[in-house]
This record gives sequence, C-alpha cells and structure tokens, in this order.
Amino acid sequence: MTIVIPRLYAIMDALLLRTSAFAVAEALASAGVGLIQYRDKQISARNLLSLSRELVSICERHGARFVINDRPDVAALAGAGGVHVGQEDLPVEDARAICGCDSWVGISTHNEAQVREAEATSADYIAVGPVFATSTKQHADPVVGLEFIRWARSMTRKPLVAIGGITVENAEQVWRAGADCVAVARDLLEAAEPAAQAREFLRLAAMLDA
Repeated sequence: MTIVIPRLYAIMDALLLRTSAFAVAEALASAGVGLIQYRDKQISARNLLSLSRELVSICERHGARFVINDRPDVAALAGAGGVHVGQEDLPVEDARAICGCDSWVGISTHNEAQVREAEATSADYIAVGPVFATSTKQHADPVVGLEFIRWARSMTRKPLVAIGGITVENAEQVWRAGADCVAVARDLLEAAEPAAQAREFLRLAAMLDA
C-alpha cells in the first residue's frame, strides 16, 4: 500500500540543534510538520532509546510521525513511526522485520542503481539526493540535481523524498520536479524561529497543491 507522505520532512540533526531536541520537536510538530526524524551519529543506543521515547510522545500529541535514523531496533523499542536507513545500514527487508508492517521504512539513494534496487523493496518511501550542495553531512555523495528527481519520478510510484541543500527559496522547484516531500535540516534548524520557517514551507506547499 502506498503511503501518503507529508510535503515537509524535518530532519533534527543533533549537530545543528541550538536547543533541546524536545523543544525543537514540540515547535515543529505544533507548527504542522507531519514527519520528523532524529539523526545523531554519535549518541549511544541507550541514550537514543530514552530520547526517542520522549520524542515519540511529543510527536504523537500533535499527530506527527517520528522516525529514527539508522536504528530499526531502537525505533521498534521506542514505538517510533518508522526508521530511515542508508546504503550502509541494514537492508530494507531486515529493518522491516524488526520494526513491523505498521512502521514506515525509508531508504536513501544517490544514483540510478540504488533507486532501482529500492523500488524492488518494501520501502515506504525513497529518499533521493543530495539535490543541491549540502554541508550537513561530512562525506556527502555527489549532487544529483533536479533532473535526477525527474528521472526517479518516472521510475517509481513510491513517494519520493528529496534531500540535500533544500531551502524555502528552492523547495518549490524540487516539488515541481516530482518530489512528494522535501527533507530539510539546516534551513529549519538554523532559522531564527524554526516553527515559523516550517510554516513557510507548508504555506508554499499548500499553494502548490491548491
């Protein structure tokens, strides 16, 4: 079954957070962000589980879905709404076996071969990128550009999540290229008011869908 994915996917990268993850999640979820991921490559499994359980509670209060990066085991234990895996993490079907059918499993892709492979899995959505240059990841893959989104759109009916260097200024062209959703970290977390920035993304999406 194809999921209906929100237009905006907030990535709470621990390295970019200026205040507590709980405060940011509360602000974003209350602003209407329907999909929120927590990403921290350094945190211990024990601390990630404790933090994630609280984030799940915050997101659920506002009707948002909380996704954990990399760790399907922690996602399952925390009762999260899903897990996002990369090319070096557990394969989609193994993550699915751990999290269960009700959880979303998303996968990152960076080239045509990876998109084709992801299409053949039970992944609920396929993330493609980086669309634009990004400094959020230390070892980012080569920029794929808008044309890659158009190509990926022609290859799959699964929801496409575009990620990498996406801002309020360029989000519309990303959606128009075929992305169902834009995943944003820096442009939200480094804004003076992340909630206000999120509402601007959502306003633009609503205009596009009107």
